[in-house]
Amino acid sequence: MSSNTLPQSAQKAVIYARVSGVKQTTQGDGLNSQISRCREFAGYKGYAVQDVFTDDITGKLFERPGMIAMLAYLKKRPGTVVLIDDISRLARGLEAHLRLRASLNDVGAILESPSIEFGDDPDSHLIENLLASVSQHQREKNAEQTKNRMRGRLLNGYWVFQPPRGYKFKRVKEHGKLLVPDEPVASIVKEALEGFASARFESQAEVIRFLESKPDFPKMHSKVWTSPVTGMLQQSIYAGYIEHPAWNVTRRKGHHKPLISFETFMTIQERIHGRKPKAARVDLNEDFPLRGFVDCRSCGYPMTAAWAQGKTKRYAYYFCKQKNCCESRKSIPKATIEDAFETMLKHLLPTKKLVVVMHDMLHDMWEARMASSTDDRKALKRQLKSVEAEISAVADRLVTTNSAPVVSAYERKIEALEADRFKIIEQLESDQTPMKTFSELFERAVQFLSNPWNIWENGDLTDRRMLLKLTFSKSLEYCREKGYRTPELSLPFKVLGAFCDPKKDMVPAAGVEPAT
Repeated sequence: MSSNTLPQSAQKAVIYARVSGVKQTTQGDGLNSQISRCREFAGYKGYAVQDVFTDDITGKLFERPGMIAMLAYLKKRPGTVVLIDDISRLARGLEAHLRLRASLNDVGAILESPSIEFGDDPDSHLIENLLASVSQHQREKNAEQTKNRMRGRLLNGYWVFQPPRGYKFKRVKEHGKLLVPDEPVASIVKEALEGFASARFESQAEVIRFLESKPDFPKMHSKVWTSPVTGMLQQSIYAGYIEHPAWNVTRRKGHHKPLISFETFMTIQERIHGRKPKAARVDLNEDFPLRGFVDCRSCGYPMTAAWAQGKTKRYAYYFCKQKNCCESRKSIPKATIEDAFETMLKHLLPTKKLVVVMHDMLHDMWEARMASSTDDRKALKRQLKSVEAEISAVADRLVTTNSAPVVSAYERKIEALEADRFKIIEQLESDQTPMKTFSELFERAVQFLSNPWNIWENGDLTDRRMLLKLTFSKSLEYCREKGYRTPELSLPFKVLGAFCDPKKDMVPAAGVEPAT
């Protein structure tokens, strides 16, 4: 007999069904199976099912949306029967089970199941509590087994948690689920990490600004970027290694493809922990690419820049904002400063003859490096053997000591030696990979040194800021009457200057006058 044909006086009932997670609702039939069995039991008992409540959350929790809604429903309808498929569907923890039983009693509900008969006598209570304890034990045992399997995968060099940004899981023969680069995000992460290591990005704030400028990079869920970016910079997984200190899994080589070298990773750690990076300017934008890099000649402080509103349009200016400076708040048109800078940059264009000389110099250096690679490899093998012997000696001393401070010191020493060992192994492995050609390695450098103006003209704000750091060894000085003073060029351009005529190819000694 269906619920539609039951008499009005039939006992009212509701069904409660629960699975442990959302995945089970989309990739299984757990909820429907529970509901069907409870409906069959209700038909056998002659109950009229009024509603169905479900949850997709762990049974160890008391606060669940479906359970809260059901308790609110039952509070207005005392005497209603609550049907569950099994005691484990109500809860999978003794504490949560007892709290839910008390809550059901408070609203006058009656708990029933096709799997167990609930009673009010002491023996029934004992059996019920024993079953709830067994259910809790099963949940904890399942969690323990799952953790052990995951830890085993970590020990074998496989990542088992949520893929970090730049990676995704892919099923690979002989590996199972393996991390693989997720393009184009992987290339963005690689550029961000290498940029921070090389000081192209002075601070984490600049890394954040770079990532925000990339439309293909997924937005962070948190409004606070610094913490996620810090985690990204400190994850050795990007260098091809696996570690999880919380489960006592020390750093080991992973099976996935790294985005950066281990040496780059260690450089990042040194930058994070070794010294405090410069604070990033929050006012950098495409409108004023030279802001903060051009100093006032009178006081030596960096100039700032801003837009000023006129009667009919807006005007862009650079100016010094130091109160005690004689040039304070005296604005200089944006075009005046930037046009003069572009003129200066164009003077850094070497002659074709000098480009050939530069190319030949780099090529000779490359040939010399290739010739010494065999000796370098032998030296690395000797270093590796020495480091491994030192690790073994420190480990032997660690076993024989009982002093906690000494143990801690030995562990730190072993950790540092392991980092050195990983770095040497990576260098040896990189020597075995197919060597790139000279043009592949130095073409970009030759392009930059040959025509930095091209990067300034066609690059974005990040490229322009990088060009400033690579071209000039310190900030530029600007005088309102005489323009830019002679700049301090970086080492590559100083070397080029020694081979060319400064009157033709490099910045004139007297500086660059403002555009007229």
